[in-house]
Amino acid sequence: MAKEQTGQDATRLPHDQIEQIQLEGIKKTLVRCYENIPFYKKSFDDAGFDPYSFSDLSELSSAPFVTKQDLRDNYPYGMLAVPMSDVREIHMSSGTTGIATVGAYTNYDLDFWADCFARGIKFAGGGPDDIVQVAYGYGLFTGGLGAHYGAIHSGATVIPTSAGNTERQIRILRDMGSTILCCTPSYAMHIADTALEMGIDPAEEFHLRAGIHGAEPFSDNLRAELERKLNYKVLDIYGLTETGGPGVAVECLEQNGLHLAEDHFFAEIIDPSTGEVLPEGEWGELVITTVDREACPVVRYRTRDITRIIPGDCACGCTHRRIDRLHGRTDDMLIIRGVNVFPSQIEDVMKTFNQVSSWYQIEVDTDERSLDIVTLKAEVNPGFDIDSTGAIERLQRQISARMKTELSVGIKVRLVEPKSIQRSTGKAKRVIDKRRTIK
Repeated sequence: MAKEQTGQDATRLPHDQIEQIQLEGIKKTLVRCYENIPFYKKSFDDAGFDPYSFSDLSELSSAPFVTKQDLRDNYPYGMLAVPMSDVREIHMSSGTTGIATVGAYTNYDLDFWADCFARGIKFAGGGPDDIVQVAYGYGLFTGGLGAHYGAIHSGATVIPTSAGNTERQIRILRDMGSTILCCTPSYAMHIADTALEMGIDPAEEFHLRAGIHGAEPFSDNLRAELERKLNYKVLDIYGLTETGGPGVAVECLEQNGLHLAEDHFFAEIIDPSTGEVLPEGEWGELVITTVDREACPVVRYRTRDITRIIPGDCACGCTHRRIDRLHGRTDDMLIIRGVNVFPSQIEDVMKTFNQVSSWYQIEVDTDERSLDIVTLKAEVNPGFDIDSTGAIERLQRQISARMKTELSVGIKVRLVEPKSIQRSTGKAKRVIDKRRTIK
């Protein structure tokens, strides 16, 4: 079981006590990594970093970074800090862009993972009287079981529907009285739209109070549309396989940033180009060190996610610092003719046009001169006369012109009919970069 101070009451601890928990935990983590994982011994030695002399959280900035590639290079068990006999569960990333990264868990790791996700359910106002429907995929992906363990830990009833079979999801949501839905935001939208097509008004016939949606970024526009269609509150949750899964940070009902589980994770924001640690309020790359993870601890893991530490306290009373909702990723950043563009920036421009829905894809290719060409394919909202050639061409030009003004890059816009972009039960595929496949 997790230590008493890392239970849900930890969300209200004075921050100096949280920092003391972090200091003591990271001291042990550094030594555990150095003595049990050859990668860290070499990495620390090469950087001249002495884990035994660590005495202040500020000194962590002297430790070297670890990257996803480092974890892949040590596949499958090279980053394990405990004997295999202590491992109770293993998850892996999809490995779609290379060798999978492995996340292993001891009993303690599983317990605090459940506690972290349970905080999200508590932030949503949930508890023993709730029914949590988990429509994340179960299996090697951490989403399904992370939400499952969290629901049980919170005292709620859990319905493990997993992803897919959308019509059955809808019947269960309606008939079983599910009050909290856990899935990707794009799949929640697919559930809402499918229900409406079935003649079911989810705002009236579902019983939802909250949705805990993660695994992919989503805009404020998509959040508002989900809340309108499903008549509930949408909370963002953050996590990744490399640090243990969903629950690293979760939004509360204030919807003003995600509270880090600071008794288990220490966060830094760095300049992605220089590695310099940035002060609160400045945007940069999120770097995470696990405070007390046993099986697969990480020290200064570069997440590639762009966010910031939000200054000040949250009105909800949680004392843990907040990160802002993700602005993009350093490795998903598109460099278009020398201009850095994040998909989220394109989405920000799109949401200023109420004729366009939240469903889109960005296609990047090159022309015969090897110059970059970006095409935004976006669905119009129902009711827009897409058969009116003049109207569709005019709207496409307007969106493209605003993209040019806001992003300083030319983007071709192609508007398509509602429901013509393929839906997914998992992460929505937003960017198709054909440049990477050109030989």
